[in-house]
Amino acid sequence: MIPAPERPLVSPEWVRSHLTDSTLRLVDCRWYLTGSKSGRLEYENGHLPGAVFVDVHTELAERPGPGRHPLPRPETFARLMSRIGVGPETFVVAYDDAGGANAARLWWLLDYFGHAGAAVLDGGLPRWVAEGRPLESTLPSYPPANFVAQPQPGRVVDRVGVTDRAADAVLIDARAAERYRGDFEPFDPRAGHIPGAVNVPFADNLEQGVFRPPDALKERFVEVGADRSPQVIVYCGSGVTACHDLLALRIAGISGALLYEGSWSDWCSDPDAPIGTGSGSS
Repeated sequence: MIPAPERPLVSPEWVRSHLTDSTLRLVDCRWYLTGSKSGRLEYENGHLPGAVFVDVHTELAERPGPGRHPLPRPETFARLMSRIGVGPETFVVAYDDAGGANAARLWWLLDYFGHAGAAVLDGGLPRWVAEGRPLESTLPSYPPANFVAQPQPGRVVDRVGVTDRAADAVLIDARAAERYRGDFEPFDPRAGHIPGAVNVPFADNLEQGVFRPPDALKERFVEVGADRSPQVIVYCGSGVTACHDLLALRIAGISGALLYEGSWSDWCSDPDAPIGTGSGSS
């Protein structure tokens, strides 16, 4: 396996220097929650050399389950990784065109299922193109591999777990501020946030399309007490962009944070679940 970089982020130059290594697998995670664009069609029109495509909506989630994007079962995820040629020695670099908003989901799933070699391309496809690096439209094929998915215990929490731990945990809402406040809700039946949650929008982990330095990211989470709490739980709308905050926490050196799998889409589906609104955490 390619030696893991110091952080779970890699640059376009790092990718270029390893393109000929057979243990590298680039994975295109472009996906669009709204609009008419198709991630797969965008991939087929042009992608990083040798990259394969995975669909965030249909392959990095599996229904039924809590919320709009429940986690895939271990056997389902293992089949997907095996099909695209990811084995125990493969180093996976996930990328998208949204600052890692979707790629972080694959990074987190690989980490959760026990695969040590994974990172996100910092700046994604836009940075790759801006640096004058080539794209290709050839659809690659790789021999199937033997991926074994071993879920790591204590990394995921459900609605009951969030309620039980709320008094002692820092609960982070990774959505945009207007959705956290409850100004509007474009995807789920009720607007607002989980009472007690603090808002750390994932988009603000970035500056000019790339991740802020570790110290700057740490400052964001220190402000909400994530470095001092015995437990940190992160959620978003459906459990996808929460992984961006989980990645940022890892880069910042704050480990052990949990993902609320169903996230807001699960919480607000319960008519008896309390909802907070406004800019405060209540």
